[in-house]
Amino acid sequence: MPGLALFDLDGTLVGRQSALSDAVAGLCLANALAPDAERWLRTELVDRANAADFARLREVFDLEVPVAQLWQEYVSLMAAAVTCRPEVLEGLARMRAAAWTIGIITNGASDIQRAKLAATGLAALVDGVAVSGDIKVRKPDRQLFELAASRCGVNVADSGWMVGDNPAGDIGGGHQAGLRTIWLRGRPWPDGLVIAHHDVDDVTDAITILLNETSE
Repeated sequence: MPGLALFDLDGTLVGRQSALSDAVAGLCLANALAPDAERWLRTELVDRANAADFARLREVFDLEVPVAQLWQEYVSLMAAAVTCRPEVLEGLARMRAAAWTIGIITNGASDIQRAKLAATGLAALVDGVAVSGDIKVRKPDRQLFELAASRCGVNVADSGWMVGDNPAGDIGGGHQAGLRTIWLRGRPWPDGLVIAHHDVDDVTDAITILLNETSE
């Protein structure tokens, strides 16, 4: 039967690394930043980004550009660069048509994550969004899962699914929240972590599994 399905964003519904490369290149070109600054950004932002990173960039390279300007330029460039494949959008639309409640739960700064959701069209396909920057709590903390479910109008205690690529944050956190889980293979699996209910190569495979649940 349809229920709650929570999806991670970066590395699950959208690819972050290609967009990151384009955004950093564009930012450095627009602000005439030195190659050393570009290399620094690519290293520092590889996993996540927030305004504090650009405060450090400004200090390390003695830049005159205001931090807020650098951050907002980066947010806009990331939103413009990130994409969600049509087959993923179509799969989520099919889930909604099958009466699934869909949420997105993601670590990151609130403004940049929501900019990505709006730019890719994902915002129109989900019932609720919880970003770690909203409450300064990151996955795998159960509070973020509870917030995501609440913003979808349901209770996480009523069970559901979590789909993501991060073993500890998505799968471990999902288990702790009482959710069944689907892992997108790729990252090393930590010793001692409870395995996912399913593991797949692509988020479209996860969507197919959930749609099959609908028909059972």
